[in-house]
Amino acid sequence: MIGLVPDVVPLPAETNDLRIAVREFLAADRKQHRWEPRVDSWISSWDPGFSRRLAGQGWVGMTIPTEFGGPGRSHLERFVVTEELLAQGAPVAAHWVADRQVAPALVRHGNTEQRERYLGRIADGSCYFAIGMSEPEAGSDLASVRTRGVRTEGGWHVSGTKVWTSGAHHSEAFFVLARTSDLDPAHRHDGLSQFLVPLDSTGIEIRPIKLMTGQHHFNEVVLDRVFVPDEMVVGTVGSGWRQVGSELGFERSGPERFLSPQPLLDRVATRLDPANAGAMATLGGLVAELIALRQLSGSVARALSGNESADLSAAVVKEIGTTYEQRLVSECAELVPEIRPDPDSADDLSRLLAEGLLHAPGFTLRGGTSEILRGVIARGLGLR
Repeated sequence: MIGLVPDVVPLPAETNDLRIAVREFLAADRKQHRWEPRVDSWISSWDPGFSRRLAGQGWVGMTIPTEFGGPGRSHLERFVVTEELLAQGAPVAAHWVADRQVAPALVRHGNTEQRERYLGRIADGSCYFAIGMSEPEAGSDLASVRTRGVRTEGGWHVSGTKVWTSGAHHSEAFFVLARTSDLDPAHRHDGLSQFLVPLDSTGIEIRPIKLMTGQHHFNEVVLDRVFVPDEMVVGTVGSGWRQVGSELGFERSGPERFLSPQPLLDRVATRLDPANAGAMATLGGLVAELIALRQLSGSVARALSGNESADLSAAVVKEIGTTYEQRLVSECAELVPEIRPDPDSADDLSRLLAEGLLHAPGFTLRGGTSEILRGVIARGLGLR
């Protein structure tokens, strides 16, 4: 077990060659395919072609073992690759959820049919997933989910509504957390199960939730007696909470929790006058925090590579990292007051600033609100 914060150990020297290779690939790919860096690219930039090209390098589904059709790389190597992708604002949204949490969940909890059907295609960049956890009346408090799984011959009928389901309108399938036995108020986390549900199933309706930008990334997904065969139960019936907890360790601890607005910070830095001591102090403070967050997140990746539990440390990364992201966007806007944010501007900085301002409110909401995460941390410290 690791404590609140894992031991900080530098990344192995051998990861430097991998980092250089990723940078060279991104420079060449951007030049050839002319994609533009984006704030929040892991949600906002859906590009299946890029995902397949990245997979061709062996950099999608990196931690999937070779026996399941994956590259068999470590979480530390994946950390290096994802860091570079996010820092460049690369269009990674298509494969992101499948790579980050679906693949590890299937490796750990999936049955033979699920692994054979999905893991190889996740690794080749052709299979995309969404996650069905949050609901209209159950956001970060997942124990309150109302989606139900009811036994029927050969499987389950699943009914309920999921919200903020990123990429569901593009994805092949999604994980659904549902209650499969009556709620016991004294044991609220019992009786939850996970289902792997194809999004073209009869009884599913996908409704768009558009951003203030007019972009469509999120969805409300309504399930009306959707039949899910027994072989598409993920893990053990009734063990959904425990399984989701391990998945959240991957979801909350990665570089996307502090690097989502990195392309904006990079552009702002190029516009500042080095003789402006106040601006340099602000920039230096942001970079210092970034370095600390990288060390913490990288150490969690090291713990995950050793199959250690990192739920508590992941909550720390997510709470501190996303608060930093919001402050970064605000301070960047103050550093370049002459720049008018415009999401449609041909000027990179104007566009990135607009994207940052429009996306920032969601940084501390998705993946567990800051309030919920502070409760998780307090509980881990024995304070509640």
